[in-house]
Amino acid sequence: MAVNLSKGQKISLDKGMKMALIGLGWDTNKYTGRADFDLDACAFLLASNGKVRRDDDFVFYGNLRAENDCVVHTGDSLAGGSGGDDETLFIDFSKVPSNVERIAITVTIYEAEERRQNFGQVSNAYVRLARRSSEEDTVGREELRYDLGEEFSIETALVVCELYRSGSDWKFNAVGAGYQGGLYALCKSYGVNV
Repeated sequence: MAVNLSKGQKISLDKGMKMALIGLGWDTNKYTGRADFDLDACAFLLASNGKVRRDDDFVFYGNLRAENDCVVHTGDSLAGGSGGDDETLFIDFSKVPSNVERIAITVTIYEAEERRQNFGQVSNAYVRLARRSSEEDTVGREELRYDLGEEFSIETALVVCELYRSGSDWKFNAVGAGYQGGLYALCKSYGVNV
């Protein structure tokens, strides 16, 4: 049975877990805008200084694979809200370079400002971590889940969670922090050249 986490809660991952699936899901509320919502999951592989080592450490719909395929984005869902995971990332902890200390998992709203959209118009957002049994396993066995029950009324970017090293082990941190400025602001914060 999966462990349900609250904002700020940290938990150690099983030492035997080599491969994980990060599934992110959400629904959009009814609103009067004309444009569809396009939420995008991203991963930032961060060194000890909290910045990417190079731009390729930013995994998103335009760069689906990190070094050694340690993080793989399975593709952009343009609509979301389909029930179940809307976007998925695969992580192979055995392939993560030793100088990557953290992996930040984020979600942003594509063209949020132009479309006048924010996370106050999104509901039932969650992230789940599932253990993958093999590279062919695309569903995994759910181990952790964090439901973002908070209202983000003006935010256009969320840091959902972080996976971080603790000695030779990995831990999961349910962050749930909202930001204005969308993907651009996150990229600047994490040191990606945009």
